Amino acid sequence: MNTFLIIDGLNLVRRIHAAQPNENDTNGLDTRVTSACKKLIKFHQPSHVAIVWDGNGISWRKQLFEDYKKGRKPMPEALAQFLPELKTHLAENHVNSLDAETEADDVIATLACKLVSSGGEAIIVSTDKGFTQLNHPKIKRWDHFNQAYLTVEEREQKLGVQHSQFIDYLALAGDSGNKIPGVPGIGPKSAIELLKTFRSLANIYTSIDNVGAKQAKKLEAGKQMARMSYKLVQLQTDMPLQANLSQFRLPQ
Repeated sequence: MNTFLIIDGLNLVRRIHAAQPNENDTNGLDTRVTSACKKLIKFHQPSHVAIVWDGNGISWRKQLFEDYKKGRKPMPEALAQFLPELKTHLAENHVNSLDAETEADDVIATLACKLVSSGGEAIIVSTDKGFTQLNHPKIKRWDHFNQAYLTVEEREQKLGVQHSQFIDYLALAGDSGNKIPGVPGIGPKSAIELLKTFRSLANIYTSIDNVGAKQAKKLEAGKQMARMSYKLVQLQTDMPLQANLSQFRLPQ
């Protein structure tokens, strides 16, 4: 069975680079990143490995909602300039890159889903909890920095909702880290209570007459925001990929 280790490039590299004493310092970064990748390969024993990078294009999420990820700290210039050299160094160590046009997340999700649909297993290396929406027994999520799997059960416990409600929850409560608005005036506690009662976002809106007057007013006013937020948090799993699995096979 093919096991594909899919590394979220900037999620890994920016964390490693942030530990450098100076953000303009990239000395030894190639060695540290390569060492991390070798450790991941040794631990997970995959048949294939790819490191996926964000592109510079404007993502469909940004086109849908201009404030998406607004205010995020930009990549340090020294790191941005160093990336081509880092990718070459990684390729020399059998870790080949895949460049997304815009966001890496959708490409990673597409790779993972394509692989499991053909009978393989995918291990996504990222601290991004959004990947827990890919609830498939053959898709695992690994946090390199805590040396632990990120499980759907932990995410359910943290959010206070079931896996099938993750997207509905974020559509209501929003996601401050990505500047996804949710419904103004509906916070995490209200979102949990609404989903316990009505089970889904669609049910909440079809049963709006059964919601308390104060909340119903907020929900009605924020209906378009809820719809948009629902779209923004969903991972795309059918992105066109200019790549072949054989490109990422590790030497035996």
